[in-house]
Amino acid sequence: MTRKTATPKKEKISIRRGDPRGVFHDLFDEDEAAELTMRADILRALQSWLAESGLTQIAAASRLGTTQARVSDIKRGKIGSFSLDLLVRLAARAGLRPQLRLAA
Repeated sequence: MTRKTATPKKEKISIRRGDPRGVFHDLFDEDEAAELTMRADILRALQSWLAESGLTQIAAASRLGTTQARVSDIKRGKIGSFSLDLLVRLAARAGLRPQLRLAA
């Protein structure tokens, strides 16, 4: 005996365009969103650096002056584990030359 499965009805999905500056600006106050955006940008740059460097987590930790566990947190994107000032220092140690630009 063959069973027929019901075909799900198609539902209309509406997508609301969020803030063009990013999801943080949809979810947080302006000041907190700005900081989270900067932290996320630096964290992504560090993730790219780790992927391109070919270093082991232990070697990368030594180069960054931190622990292997912190390098693992970078690789996993654990943004809550890092302050903005620590991410800036780690990026500088990686040779990424972090800079800040302000726009009016």
